[in-house]
Amino acid sequence: MGIVTDVTNDGFLLSTVPNFRDLGGHRTATGRTVRHGLLYRSDALHTIDADELSVYNGLGIRQLVDLRTPHERETLPDVTPEGAEYAVVPVQDPETVGAGFSLALTDPVKARRVFSDGAAERFMYQVYRELVTDDEALNGYCDLVERAAKGPTALVFHCTAGKDRTGWGAALLLSLLGVDRQSIIADYLASNERQANTDKWMRSLAAKSGLEWEDVMPVARVRAEYLQTSFSHIDEVHGSFEGYVTDALGVSDATVERLRERMLV
Repeated sequence: MGIVTDVTNDGFLLSTVPNFRDLGGHRTATGRTVRHGLLYRSDALHTIDADELSVYNGLGIRQLVDLRTPHERETLPDVTPEGAEYAVVPVQDPETVGAGFSLALTDPVKARRVFSDGAAERFMYQVYRELVTDDEALNGYCDLVERAAKGPTALVFHCTAGKDRTGWGAALLLSLLGVDRQSIIADYLASNERQANTDKWMRSLAAKSGLEWEDVMPVARVRAEYLQTSFSHIDEVHGSFEGYVTDALGVSDATVERLRERMLV
């Protein structure tokens, strides 16, 4: 077994996976702190180069949770850390609006319909509503919480850009741990400075589809308003965040307590 690497969530732990970061260090309303080195969020994990494998393998990761669609997983398979379980935990039905955006970008006609003339922004708000109401999302995020609560840890969860599906997963876990909304939004917005891999890919697809980068930008970045859409939609549909967790996700009070005991110091 390699030496476990001591990390913080400052800077870029893996330069070839720029949105890979530690959720540790956040303070809760009760004065506790999220432990470092147990929960990581990330963008796609197929880009890790050989020079960074020793760092990646040294993090002690025991679960890799892949939130992507079948097409994404098959096209860009993950590099799994040594000794880790690879778990497929999809949070988007392939037929929903959000699941097909990468394929839409490869079709010039679809791309213009989905992304031009302000459509990209409307698309993103729809994605964030689906993440808290779609059956696939509810099942997937319940599974993510259960895995974080029961282990083994350390655990990394990710999608492609590590900002939307992963962003809601991080917001959910941090909310359950008692981190305040302002800190959760700050963690979420940090993805905007970590999109080098995604930008390169999306700029190429946009150019091939004849789109201007400004048309695609709402999909390539996160906004506080996107995340707030999920929280607001939870109140509209589920009554409250607590109702969402208990009734929609089906996460028990015992699981939340176990998560806190595992993740907080």
